[in-house]
Amino acid sequence: MIKSKPFMRTVTAGLALSASALAISVGTASAAEWKYALEEAIDEVQGVYATQFKEYIEANSDHTVSIFPFGTLGESADLTELAQMGAIQIVDASPGFMGALIPEAEVFLIPYVLPEDQEVLADFYDTSPTINEDLAALYEEQQLHMIEMFPEGEVVMTTKEPVTSREDLNEVKFRVMTSPLLVQTYDAFGATPTPLPWGEVYSSLQLNMIQGQENPMFFVESTGMWEVTDYITFTGHSTFTTSVAGNLNWWNGLSDEDKQLVNDAAAAAYDYIIEYQQGLTESSLDKILEQKPEMTVTRLTDEQRQPFREAAQSVRQTFIERAGESGADILEGFEADIEASRERVNGAM
Repeated sequence: MIKSKPFMRTVTAGLALSASALAISVGTASAAEWKYALEEAIDEVQGVYATQFKEYIEANSDHTVSIFPFGTLGESADLTELAQMGAIQIVDASPGFMGALIPEAEVFLIPYVLPEDQEVLADFYDTSPTINEDLAALYEEQQLHMIEMFPEGEVVMTTKEPVTSREDLNEVKFRVMTSPLLVQTYDAFGATPTPLPWGEVYSSLQLNMIQGQENPMFFVESTGMWEVTDYITFTGHSTFTTSVAGNLNWWNGLSDEDKQLVNDAAAAAYDYIIEYQQGLTESSLDKILEQKPEMTVTRLTDEQRQPFREAAQSVRQTFIERAGESGADILEGFEADIEASRERVNGAM
């Protein structure tokens, strides 16, 4: 018997969707109710962040926040479009999907650019002018106001066969999000990149239509990816990132007091989620190994990672070609901000 993970129906949220259909799907937002849609389940990192955000808003105002976990309103692209249209007020939108609208956002996907040190990483997201000013301005061009960006954990590969070198990925059909840069990444890594909606990944692994996928460890554990793969590999190539964005018209219509409320709620949720994630990768891995002791876990050495780092140079060039001069400026600012965070964190030690 083929086992499938639960997946609720997808709402097709195209521009041609009628107003009446939208009303049925998401309801009519009152002035005091803000709808917040996630790319993950309520008990996963985005859900934990959103819950903290909701609790702060409701404890400090008469507004309410209604959270819509993954699957209730559609796939990630659907949710972003609903937010752009104003049918929902707030959305989690990862760069892997936002890259179709904002190529510069794919800077987060370039392998081996983000720091592996968690303190440096947290400081970078919180303080980076490139994120909070330059990228934020690009979001506004897409009718979205960037409220926050935060990391969700190191991305690991899960596969049916061991991976200790690029050669081990040869001809492996590897699921990626529908991002040209991720396609380029796994092509450079030697695999056969296969874009798939998330709802099809579990069954595709089960049927051997694909042989690998990548995600943070907590997501590998919670979604059962370990049930249909046999190897977990830490390559250090990426950290999963999420942006929290609001409909621009909604944001512009808020009073100064409510804008400050949203910013304060985001800051409180950010501090909470950074602390929450400490040790989350290892605890999630422990849960997997308790249920599947035969799972093989490999942490590539620096020497083993070097060929992947060298391959990543072509991805860097592809990013600049796709995002143009603006993308090159974003990447330069990105790396300068990372270095500033590294100096700040190390100087405080």
